[in-house]
Amino acid sequence: MDDLLVLGFHVPQNQPKKYRERMLTINDLTDRELRARYRFGRAGLEFITDIVRADIEHPTKRSKALSPEMQVLIALRYYATGSFMQVVGDTVGVDKSTVSRCITRVSTVLASKAGDFIKWPSEDRKREIKNGYYENGGFPGVIGCIDGTHARIQAPAQDEPSFVNRKGYHSINVQAICDHEGRFTNLVARWPGSVHDSHILRCSKILEHLELTHKRVEDGIVLGDSGYGCKSFLMTPFMRPTEDCHERFNRAHTKTRCCIERTFGWWKKRFNCLHSGVRVHPEKACTMIMACAVLHNIAINLKEPMDDADEVDDSCIDIPFRGPEEGRTVRDHICRAFFG
Repeated sequence: MDDLLVLGFHVPQNQPKKYRERMLTINDLTDRELRARYRFGRAGLEFITDIVRADIEHPTKRSKALSPEMQVLIALRYYATGSFMQVVGDTVGVDKSTVSRCITRVSTVLASKAGDFIKWPSEDRKREIKNGYYENGGFPGVIGCIDGTHARIQAPAQDEPSFVNRKGYHSINVQAICDHEGRFTNLVARWPGSVHDSHILRCSKILEHLELTHKRVEDGIVLGDSGYGCKSFLMTPFMRPTEDCHERFNRAHTKTRCCIERTFGWWKKRFNCLHSGVRVHPEKACTMIMACAVLHNIAINLKEPMDDADEVDDSCIDIPFRGPEEGRTVRDHICRAFFG
């Protein structure tokens, strides 16, 4: 070894691993301060941790294993800020790779529980939603509003052009239906940004469900913009209104349907990663998007406050659907019965 040192070689000595001190703590933060950082107060953080604990908890405490609480806080910090994983890691005192693993683990578990928190309404719940929508916008019989929004992602290595949306950036086109309180009742997050909203609906299970179960107007209708085809259960506005009742129909339709746009704006404001960009490959991005949708519904269920909740998502641009409009007869009936 002495000969190697004389020749200028440095022989590294075995040294014990050094762990950075983790700076993340919530004990001294108020609920308001917690919401500013993680979008949930103390009770909400405990609720989320309890949901995922069994799936993310390490079986042993070897190698300074992260607790479920710490993993949840790291993931929520990333969702809330949309910052680089390196920055999140530096903030909480862990390595970037650890941040990535925490986010992936928590996102996967939350997304797997979507069926528990994103549910199509029961008959009793539909009556509540109809009343809520009618009070908000004056349109009768509405059980949901549908639209698509774009969650920004980094350019993928494969099939990159298909992820470029109409605004010129890479995204996942997310289709969602919400109730009158802004709660997601159905969400599809798996299509590239270039895919049209109407195609996503045609390929979705919710369309099959509505076609099988909708027998009459009283079963409830969904409101969508003119990017969708008019169907007996999906009402779109009149493209060229020619009568006063058409105008009244369109005004009530717009006022009622803006709930989904507010919901998207609220969702992206709460979880800024959906707006600033998810810097992972598309499959992981879809999992994170679904996880944020689950968290959004949890936040509404827990009545988590949020400032400026009326923000509207500007990516919801109306592109007219050019296919057949099979629901025009039903639309004319609703127009004349309620707005004539």
